[in-house]
Amino acid sequence: MSTVSSSSIQDVPVAELPIRLGQFLKLGGLAEDGAHARELIETGQVRVNGQVEFRRGAQLHSGDVVAVVGRRARPVT
Repeated sequence: MSTVSSSSIQDVPVAELPIRLGQFLKLGGLAEDGAHARELIETGQVRVNGQVEFRRGAQLHSGDVVAVVGRRARPVT
């Protein structure tokens, strides 16, 4: 995947929607692995549509924007 600036949103292709937040963080390269995704979520570093999200199993849908440490991404089919 290409590097994106902090102001742009990276489109992350997914097989189907909805997708769980923890899976999306790994797929989009926003987390190194499942443990890292869990840590990011539990420490309040993940926002979905501007709101802090603490549920790893939160369902993401088309148009949702996930932000982690200055990077933003959204799932697309």
